[in-house]
Amino acid sequence: MDTDYIVVGTGSAGSVLANRLSETPGVQVLVLEAGARDKNKFVHIPAAFAKLFKSDSDWDYSTEPQKELDGREIYWPRGKVLGGSSSMNAMMWVRGFAADYDEWGHAADESWNYENVQKYFTRIEGGPMMISPQRSPRSSTAQWLTAIAECGYRTETANQDAPEGFCETRVTQRRGARWSTADAYLKPVLSRKNLRVITDAMVTRVVIEGGRAVGVEYRYDGATLIARARKEVVLCGGAINSPQLLMLSGIGDRERLADHGIEEVRHLPEVGLNLMDHLCVPVGFDATEDTLYTAEKPKQLVDYLVRRRGMLTSNVAEAYGFVRSREDLTLPDLELIFAPAPFFDEGVGTGHTGHAVVMGPILLKPHSRGSVTLRSADPLTKPVVDPRYLTDADGIDRAALMAGLRITARIAESPTMRGVLRGIARPAGATQLNDATLEHALETVSHTLYHPVGTCRMGSDEASVVDPQLRVRGVDGLRVADASIMPTIIRGHTHAPTVMIGEKASDLIRSTRN
Repeated sequence: MDTDYIVVGTGSAGSVLANRLSETPGVQVLVLEAGARDKNKFVHIPAAFAKLFKSDSDWDYSTEPQKELDGREIYWPRGKVLGGSSSMNAMMWVRGFAADYDEWGHAADESWNYENVQKYFTRIEGGPMMISPQRSPRSSTAQWLTAIAECGYRTETANQDAPEGFCETRVTQRRGARWSTADAYLKPVLSRKNLRVITDAMVTRVVIEGGRAVGVEYRYDGATLIARARKEVVLCGGAINSPQLLMLSGIGDRERLADHGIEEVRHLPEVGLNLMDHLCVPVGFDATEDTLYTAEKPKQLVDYLVRRRGMLTSNVAEAYGFVRSREDLTLPDLELIFAPAPFFDEGVGTGHTGHAVVMGPILLKPHSRGSVTLRSADPLTKPVVDPRYLTDADGIDRAALMAGLRITARIAESPTMRGVLRGIARPAGATQLNDATLEHALETVSHTLYHPVGTCRMGSDEASVVDPQLRVRGVDGLRVADASIMPTIIRGHTHAPTVMIGEKASDLIRSTRN
């Protein structure tokens, strides 16, 4: 099979590229997605996203044991379905700070600073993506925002250039249903004759001849096939799959590749390194009423099916805001999040028997760095994912989260929340919000906020994996366009900037003469 462009993955960036590259008549685009079509009903019901965890729609990764987190393996769900993780995330549309993109501009070139990427957010939010307010937020969410004010913090409109307060979450929904990038960018153009999308197609390596990517090998319906690209191959697999695919194709650290018997095509030692993620510490509380505990009751199902209202429209994480762990910081380094739901045990617990909420800090700018490396040369074997949470030598990450937990405790003890909360549910057995409890929470209930980035770092330096045009260094005809290229992690959520990366990447590719 011959085509002009091959796009690997249909997630937050891949669906965008599929749409934009196929806008030009006569340019043939092939899109390969390892997962199935998004027919699972839980993809589309917002509050049901955790029911996709550990299903056929999930890559179902786990980290290596994290010594600073009580030796736990942390569950990392990632979307293996049309729309990728945009089909199973919490739908939060949080751009991040303008300063985050200015950091990218410094690491790569000025075309990535906020002044130059803001136009893409305007394009996205004014067109394909549907960005909506909560349709039926819980009263406990409003009470939490009242408690925020009681503790001296302000509320504000979402997605400002330099957020300094709290707000209800804006979500990627259309009439109360999830609006993934597959919904926004891919499905409306599936009728284009120059676009072909193949699902259940697992790409196993990039085919490289004479230093140029000329296609990919993939498995489909029990057969191993080759698709060839006349112009470019673009990897959009995300922060785990994209570096894994590069390494399986002989692009990475030569010594680590040799350990798996993989012939070196290009020595790029940083492939798979620079892994960053947002660690969250959700402290759980039993609550009086009006939480999502009763979201599956018949009344709520009818309200959703008939009116697209009610608890099932919730994204679970209904409010958030930004704070500083230390007064000397120029910008916030923590996000506080609130979910009016018993979202316990990484979302895969056996269930909680009563109304409950979670709230807690998210570490936005971790100093710790991890890696994604091969476990085997077999492409069906999951790679080694080791974020090395809280391992920075100076202990800055741990200190910041402890500061955030103390702020969380202060909010929980505010006059308004004292009328909502009935006791501590997580960590189990705790009776008071002292430092011992908060330290125990950090080690035993913390988990990912599902934002891995950085493993195919973009930069202007020769050590970076991709250059500012997202071209893999030393391999012609190959780019990476997804969250893995972020040189630093943003103070926000990764869905919005990854959609932006897809838009910008399509402009970069179309402006290049092949």
